[in-house]
Amino acid sequence: MAGCSSDVDLWKVPLVALNVTVRRKLGLYLNPKNTVAADWMTVAEEMGFTYLEIKNYEASKNPTRTVLEDWQARSKDASVGKLLSILTEVERKDVVEDLRPQIDEDVRKYLESLQRKSEPPLQVAEVDSCVPRTPERLGITVEDDPDGSPEMFDAFICYCQDDFHFVCEMIRELEQTDHKLKLCVFDRDVLPGSCVWTITSELIEKRCKRMVVVISDEYLESDACDFQTKFALSLCPGARNKRLIPVIYKTMKKPFPTILRFLTVCDYTKPCTQAWFWIRLAKALSLP
Repeated sequence: MAGCSSDVDLWKVPLVALNVTVRRKLGLYLNPKNTVAADWMTVAEEMGFTYLEIKNYEASKNPTRTVLEDWQARSKDASVGKLLSILTEVERKDVVEDLRPQIDEDVRKYLESLQRKSEPPLQVAEVDSCVPRTPERLGITVEDDPDGSPEMFDAFICYCQDDFHFVCEMIRELEQTDHKLKLCVFDRDVLPGSCVWTITSELIEKRCKRMVVVISDEYLESDACDFQTKFALSLCPGARNKRLIPVIYKTMKKPFPTILRFLTVCDYTKPCTQAWFWIRLAKALSLP
């Protein structure tokens, strides 16, 4: 299959585009301590990690993978182009030359995946309709103004269907109390008949000030939740403006998602802090 087109700006392609195989091979090159060529520590330093952070990464079984994940989660500059630039600057052109075909292929698949998710399904036009269609971006929620004023929200709620009962409790505690927040709950607020990926992106980027991510074992298996979380992170690398707020409401058997490890979690599972849970969450969502 053909690789990535040469006119693609790799500086605009997020690091999430690189799959497990490429990351593993990067580890094979960079994990061994090398007295001649630059290793993962030199790369981490170029990425902006401090001496203490790099020392802590030494305890990791695969420090290259950990550094890449943490850089991806916290830096707005974490892109495929930036990574290739760093490898070139530290004179690891051997790594670039060997992995470039696979990296280009990963980028191609990533861009194709984004395109598929953003394209609405083909629909047959109404033959005798004389009423102009409302632009999709202005008619996507229940309370959108037909005159053109979009419905705005304090927060988009990212959840899977198995956790919907907790979302209902969230509605009661945050909307139907003195907090009077306005939440965007997909199953309640979004009109049917539109492309899910296009509408979700529109809501997260332009209609909602923040996003609450309901973390659970089931969330980790949801493709929709994965897309929503990664899309929101791409808008605010490092979560500098507190855009993403992870919430845990029940005990998990699976590990907490690595991509969110740098964010402060609102944890409902701790009995000693439950009394403050809704107040803290409401305050975070009320910030300008």
